[in-house]
Parts: sequence; structure tokens; C-alpha cells
Amino acid sequence: MGRSLPCCCPSLIPSRETAHFYLLCVLIALYMLAGAAIFSSLERPAEIRAHRLWERRLKKFSHDYNVSCEELKSLLLYYEEARTAGIWTDRSRALWDVPGAFYFVGTVVSTIGKSMEKVIRSVQEQ
Repeated sequence: MGRSLPCCCPSLIPSRETAHFYLLCVLIALYMLAGAAIFSSLERPAEIRAHRLWERRLKKFSHDYNVSCEELKSLLLYYEEARTAGIWTDRSRALWDVPGAFYFVGTVVSTIGKSMEKVIRSVQEQ
């Protein structure tokens, strides 16, 4: 009556530490989902209002300057691509001047340096 089921794969039974790890992963995922839901419910209405305001401004500009909305949106898309590529309309300062490049290099070196230290330590410990 008190038969236990034989298990042909004891390696499939997680250890206590592994079970705790899985539980922690699930709890973190649930925490993140709850945070995302709260953040979305708080921020989404403001985003919708801002989008409506943007659309009204586009239509007004289009009407005031006799430019089609499609042409205006096309121009703004080009502008957005240029900004993403680092092109500024203000030519007073270049994106890759010496101070900007120095800051970038410092950020890369400090970030990679810390990561490499951890990798080297973990390899040396093995």
C-alpha cells in the first residue's frame, strides 16, 4: 500500500538549491510582470495624450504651411534617422569631438575592464 514509484532518472529530480533557484526565478518574473502592469497603467494614459497632442500639432502645421501630413511625416522620419545616427542640426559642437570621444572611450574601458576582471578571476579560481 505504501509503494513508492521507482524513478529511472534520479538526475531529473532537482536538488533543494536548484528548486530554490527556480522558485526565485518565478518570483522575480511575477514581480517584474506586476511592475510592468503597474507602470503601464500609470504611464499609458499620458502617452496617449501626448500622441494625440502630437497628431494635432502635425495637422495644424500641415494646414498652416500647406504641406501634406505624409510629406511632413517623411521629413520628420529623415530627421529622426539623422538624430539616431548622431547628426545634429546645430553645428556648434560635433558629436565625436575630442571630449565626446574621450568620454566614450572612458566608458568602454571602465565597463570592459570590470567585466574582464571578473572573467579572469573566475578562470583563475578554476
